[in-house]
Amino acid sequence: MRTSYEFTLPRGYVDDHGTVHREGTMRLATARDELEPLRDPTITGSDDPRLTVLVLARVVEQLGSLGLVTPHEIEGLFAADLAFLQDFYGVINFGTEAEFDEFVAAQAVTEPPSAQSVPADHAPVERVPEEGGPAEQDPGAGDIASAWPPSVSDVSGVSADSANSAGPHRARRSAIEEISGETR
Repeated sequence: MRTSYEFTLPRGYVDDHGTVHREGTMRLATARDELEPLRDPTITGSDDPRLTVLVLARVVEQLGSLGLVTPHEIEGLFAADLAFLQDFYGVINFGTEAEFDEFVAAQAVTEPPSAQSVPADHAPVERVPEEGGPAEQDPGAGDIASAWPPSVSDVSGVSADSANSAGPHRARRSAIEEISGETR
């Protein structure tokens, strides 16, 4: 039985030295991986957005050359990479082998060119276009306050069927969305 899956992040985690880490591995989650973070005193409930960060930090085994992946690294991911890991988590833990293959194939088609490091002054952020709309640069890319807090739909997405569909406009879901209400 396969229990560990390789992935490539769409953008990559940028460490303190400017190195981009894109390749990694994620293992299948256990019940403990989904339940233990609920015991964390900083978690306010099963709908706490940080819960996803803690679950992903438990199941991401490797990310680039990092020796250890902690909640700090997961929190430092670009939003596109966090959404990717949420989708990847859902596909490997709750999807079929065919859905996994479809997900991987869709990522190969939409994968941007890789950069090995990011300059200290960071280039402007490009916004993901809405369907049919042009991409635009974000003039306030450094100003996160204007986009905070994200809406619940930005974090957890919609249905599991939508999250597993191929293509660049997949809906996103929380890493813990699949936990039944009885176990929370």
